[in-house]
Amino acid sequence: MAEFFSSPGIDPPSPTLSARLRELADYLARPMAERLTEEQRALSLGIARRLVIEAAKSLDTEIDTGLLWSEWLDAGLPTASRLAAACFARAEEHRWRDHSALRTIAPAALSDEEGDTVDVAVTDVATKDAPEADRAYLALQIADRRRFDGHGHPRIALADVDPELLRALLRDIAAWRTRRPESDAAAPDDLVRRALDRRDAPQGLDRAATEYYAALDAQAAAQEAATAISRHDWLALIALAAAASRRSYSNMALALLSAEPAALPTLLAPLRLDHAALAPLEASLSALPGRTGEGAR
Repeated sequence: MAEFFSSPGIDPPSPTLSARLRELADYLARPMAERLTEEQRALSLGIARRLVIEAAKSLDTEIDTGLLWSEWLDAGLPTASRLAAACFARAEEHRWRDHSALRTIAPAALSDEEGDTVDVAVTDVATKDAPEADRAYLALQIADRRRFDGHGHPRIALADVDPELLRALLRDIAAWRTRRPESDAAAPDDLVRRALDRRDAPQGLDRAATEYYAALDAQAAAQEAATAISRHDWLALIALAAAASRRSYSNMALALLSAEPAALPTLLAPLRLDHAALAPLEASLSALPGRTGEGAR
């Protein structure tokens, strides 16, 4: 095919045609290989867009984020290889938790009296007199809420971005900015340094997970993890497993989502869970369409 297009008198293919031919060639080379679903592509791309825009605004509030994203879509994201793992992990975790929530039977509506009781309980948890583990779990939930935008779409909060990934992303954005005709003379490295210096340090998910686990002894952590599995509280489970294994939340989420059922006991061994307690977790993971595990369907 390449010889055909390079023959004299034949116009070379357009960039779009070339890209589609390369994609088809890759597909024909491995037609049975599992590939991303449209949902996985859309979620990951949306997460990448929101991260790029938020990082750009932290660099310069006046930056044209619409133009930046449009040009990067056309030319390709310069940090694509670094962004892929982070965005895919966040997208798959969101798919899992969202799919699980849809499968879980919603609780019965509370009466006004019951609702008042719940409001009082939530307020009590937020006070300094609440048990340390309850306060740590509330902090974990707050950190998790920062991982959604105002419309409820999943994102990666800047506090949760790997420092090296964030620095590389900021450098690429700063380099794009300095090439704009209207930009000032600030050097990209100076822009990145100032952005990192100005950065607030809100409690990220990894820190919240570590503090949640630290608030429990080994027996309590095992009980909390088992309860989280039975309630399909995957946020709590991932946080406890990550802290117990000294891994990042994102890394542990992706490890669970790509694990075979037989590997789950080993993966969660630091929590000392009874194997029977893992059944709801195995069922939830196996029900997720397009899961990454080799045995997933």
